[in-house]
Amino acid sequence: MPVDIMLTIVGTSMIQSIFGAGVLLFGTPLLLLMGHSFVDVLVVLLPISITINLLQISKHHARIDFPFYRRVLSLTLPPIALFLFLVTHVRINIGLLIGGFLLFIAAKEFSPAVARIVDNLMKYEKAYFITMGAVHGLSNLGGSLLTALAHHKGYEKDVTRVTVAASYATFALVQIATLWLFSRERIEVPYAENGIYVVVATLVFLLTDEVIFLNIDQAKYRRLFGMFLAVAGMMLIGRAMA
Repeated sequence: MPVDIMLTIVGTSMIQSIFGAGVLLFGTPLLLLMGHSFVDVLVVLLPISITINLLQISKHHARIDFPFYRRVLSLTLPPIALFLFLVTHVRINIGLLIGGFLLFIAAKEFSPAVARIVDNLMKYEKAYFITMGAVHGLSNLGGSLLTALAHHKGYEKDVTRVTVAASYATFALVQIATLWLFSRERIEVPYAENGIYVVVATLVFLLTDEVIFLNIDQAKYRRLFGMFLAVAGMMLIGRAMA
């Protein structure tokens, strides 16, 4: 069992346990840099991401922002399927653009001028949701735009995490269905290894939820979420420029 994959799963599962996203957002570029193929990365990470999200949904399903989630279903899922199908033929690197955007969103916590620009930008939600789907299908990085939008809305921490989790889990289910139905590559799933990865991720979630998430107050959570976006942005820019 590859140590690099296991360490990546432990670290990113902890992040996703707190913010609702992270396994795909951080795990994808890390494992690609380690030499794993895009499809292999999806095969390993998608079940883990779904498992953590389902655990989060089971705890706070009543707090999902359903109007937000319905827009994800109608506007974001079709582009995910379409562009994931296309990415099996063409590879597009958009990490630099998305990374810069995340840093800009994170800066709104410190700059009223940036906050006003972000507020105006987020008014175009329909285009934003469609773009989010296209980005996720192409690069597995749509979770960054999802978390940016959730952060902008200023939800309470439980609402933020479970709404992101419900949307992110749906992203992953559509990706799995698209890969199985339309991928030209032969997909081999190491079921035994994947089962161990899922168990490890579940244990990480249970520990992180009890020890960290439940002890973070609302104000601190918003600051941590801003830091999460900034780190994600810098990581994506670094990978794009490497």
